[in-house]
Amino acid sequence: MGIIRYLDTDPLLFISLVICLIFSLCFHEYSHGIVAYYFGDDTAYKYGRLTLNPFAHLDIMGSILILFIGIGYAKPVPVNQQRLRNPKTDIIKVAAAGPISNLILCFIGILIFHLLKANIDNTVSLFLQIFISINAALAVFNLLPVYPLDGGQIFGNIISYKYPEYSNYLLEYGPKILFAIILFGIITGYSILWIIISPAINFIITFFESIIILIIQFLNVF
Repeated sequence: MGIIRYLDTDPLLFISLVICLIFSLCFHEYSHGIVAYYFGDDTAYKYGRLTLNPFAHLDIMGSILILFIGIGYAKPVPVNQQRLRNPKTDIIKVAAAGPISNLILCFIGILIFHLLKANIDNTVSLFLQIFISINAALAVFNLLPVYPLDGGQIFGNIISYKYPEYSNYLLEYGPKILFAIILFGIITGYSILWIIISPAINFIITFFESIIILIIQFLNVF
């Protein structure tokens, strides 16, 4: 089920999820656009996508799916690969920008949480924990080596140099496999996708927390 189920049972959780998802998705798409712009493609700029304005990035159907099913999408930022200065390598950087932006937000969220930990109230604590989890999940999910996800763009373009046939298979069958896995989870309530990505999500959060705790302890020495 989607996040709409929390509207009646836990309105604070619902509002926190909506705010975190909107900001994180918009920041993700904005990052694609700004990196493409940096490397020579101004397509996103021309379409008004170099902004954090939610109305520029949110997709109606993708938002409805998030509300009622729990998995959805924002409007992909338009990128003209041929306008990039080095199309074959720059497109990989553009694709990676989205997941990297979510990892950065995850790190910042954990940092703020630990800096405020001593005086944080339950509402802020809940919001930050949701913010951290959502961004870690978005990063890992989008790094799956399957089209149309960012990981498919990254991995597909990397292997296309030496193994173009495998890249073509990934492009053709990847979306079908991803859709089948998501559909299976919706119908059965048994999420294979979550089983695949949850260990990586937990690792990222734990890893970032370890780094931040070490930094804070080091600074406290002085």
